[in-house]
Amino acid sequence: MTIWTELSPIAYRVEYVDAAGVPTRTLRAGDPSAAAVVFLHGTSGHLEAFSRNIVAHAEYDLHAIDMLGHGYTGKPDRPYEIADYVKHLLDYFDATGIEKAHIVGESLGGWVGARAAIDHPGRVLSLQLLCAGGTVANPEVMNRIRTSTKDAVATDDIELTRKRLRLLMAAEEDATEELVQVRHAIYHQPEFVANVDNLLSLQDMKRRQRNLLRPEDLGRITQPTLVVWGRQNPFGEVPEANRMHEAIPGSRLELFEDCGHWPQHEKAELYNPISLEFLRKAGV
Repeated sequence: MTIWTELSPIAYRVEYVDAAGVPTRTLRAGDPSAAAVVFLHGTSGHLEAFSRNIVAHAEYDLHAIDMLGHGYTGKPDRPYEIADYVKHLLDYFDATGIEKAHIVGESLGGWVGARAAIDHPGRVLSLQLLCAGGTVANPEVMNRIRTSTKDAVATDDIELTRKRLRLLMAAEEDATEELVQVRHAIYHQPEFVANVDNLLSLQDMKRRQRNLLRPEDLGRITQPTLVVWGRQNPFGEVPEANRMHEAIPGSRLELFEDCGHWPQHEKAELYNPISLEFLRKAGV
């Protein structure tokens, strides 16, 4: 099974949208008359992180995007902070006519989605936080993200990309060779190589601290919120998920066994039905 055969049961298209001057790669699928669901990946990631979720969610108007500076999206030459990612997300909304959307954010994508929900509540219908970042500043984890990414980008050795992707997963086989090839090609674009420090800027302690989501910030989230976490998440332990859940009023927490940092991918057979139930209850 490949990414594209996983998508083959439905119509989809991959295109570029001008989001206030930033060419933004997006995968579009589903029902354009339905509520929008926007999928946001993690640090150094790309829209293929959601390839196992698109068909299951086809009753919605689906948008999986490469975020600012990531994947094949434009890469302005400046360090990216959460406000930059949120602005790019809302510029994408405006460019595609999305008034408000359900946001599904994994890792960095959850951090961005949460901040959008807090600062722009009228644009966010509901929020899914999949192993979301942004609530702690752990130097060991930050260094692991920074060094593993830069090592994979610095040379053409595909084994370093394979190692970086496997770091995310509880089971090595979930880091498929196709995903490794996709990520290796992205990592070795000249523009990506030149920009890697900008997209890793939140691994700088001072910059990260001023962007963190504090408990009082999470307490301002009013949208229906689903927190999903893998018990083998290498970038955040279960107590981090518990604190997030406790801080967000009325949120729901789901913990997946034998799962790392990509619950939507590693445990798609568990995640997809939970997500759909959540979205249907959240309504439009």
